[in-house]
Amino acid sequence: MEASTLIAEKSIRKPKAAWYEPLVERDLVPDWILRAGIRRLIAQRLRDEDKGIPEKQQAHLMSYVEQLKASPIAVHTPTANQQHYEVPAEFFAAVLGSHRKYSCCYWQEGDSLDAAERRMLDLTAQRAQIEDGHSILDLGCGWGAFSLYAAARFLNSTVVGLSNSHSQRERIEKQAAELGLTNLRIVTADINDFEAGQRFDRIVSVEMMEHVRNYQHLLRKVSSWMNPEGLLFVHIFTHHRFAYPFEVRDASDWMAQHFFTGGQMPSDDLLLYFQNDVKIRNHWLVNGQHYQKTAEAWLVNMDRHRESLLKVFSGVYGKNEALKWFVRWRIFFMSCAELWGYHCGGEWIVSHYLFERAQTSA
Repeated sequence: MEASTLIAEKSIRKPKAAWYEPLVERDLVPDWILRAGIRRLIAQRLRDEDKGIPEKQQAHLMSYVEQLKASPIAVHTPTANQQHYEVPAEFFAAVLGSHRKYSCCYWQEGDSLDAAERRMLDLTAQRAQIEDGHSILDLGCGWGAFSLYAAARFLNSTVVGLSNSHSQRERIEKQAAELGLTNLRIVTADINDFEAGQRFDRIVSVEMMEHVRNYQHLLRKVSSWMNPEGLLFVHIFTHHRFAYPFEVRDASDWMAQHFFTGGQMPSDDLLLYFQNDVKIRNHWLVNGQHYQKTAEAWLVNMDRHRESLLKVFSGVYGKNEALKWFVRWRIFFMSCAELWGYHCGGEWIVSHYLFERAQTSA
């Protein structure tokens, strides 16, 4: 059996639910107990990933790199799409800030969520070295935060946003029309199949590459979409040392089962092993506490809109399943907050990279 098939099959096994899961999903477990359990699992993950000595750690990483090269660009994209992006826009409207930025924000003291969203959008444009008049591809545009921002800020630019969600495209197109933006186009496609059909001055990817496996194949395609002087900016969450897939091994792999099927946690250096077609120009780190604050803000908004969101979930999952899914999303946001806040934000972080085309790229 091919390695890619083995990887795909491993990531969709369904374990038997833990004995406490029904209590959790009926909202009978206090947050402080849930958070303590989350921190225990985080500590266990660090123990599992630590191979003890540098030689073994590096050999493990290189083996993982070879697994990624044997994979499709992405696996289980329909499942990942359903888990995050086909949830009604009303949910994200209630939970996210005004820019609908479903990714890490950048915080300064006293910031609101809206301000922190804008701050990271500004930082993204700055680090991507975007200028008015550039052609821009937003690769994995989510709910349109960067696509709409770029189209509004750089009015002489053309912006193409790629999404694998029809509901996202509809929402972005509606907002673009309300803002009178005519320089933005949204395309719905699976990243495995997408072909840009043109070249761009700047390509931006914000928290899409965590859903990707074969970086070698993807970056080869991306380089072919870049103008000779084009640049690729990547914003991706990482661990500062360890790379690992989200796989459903047992009931403790709750995140893999419900929210990140087919995804992975890259290490900060992982992308640097895939420089056949692009080469690194700059590299920045963002402390994980910025993501911790983002997830905590989402959780506050979710609790503030509890009753209306239960109605939203009733419409999606049925009345009997609404509370379960409300609780699952709360735990997801709590898990994100605890993960990126661990060890004062020094373990799990956000990595920024600026790539240019390699000279050998066609």
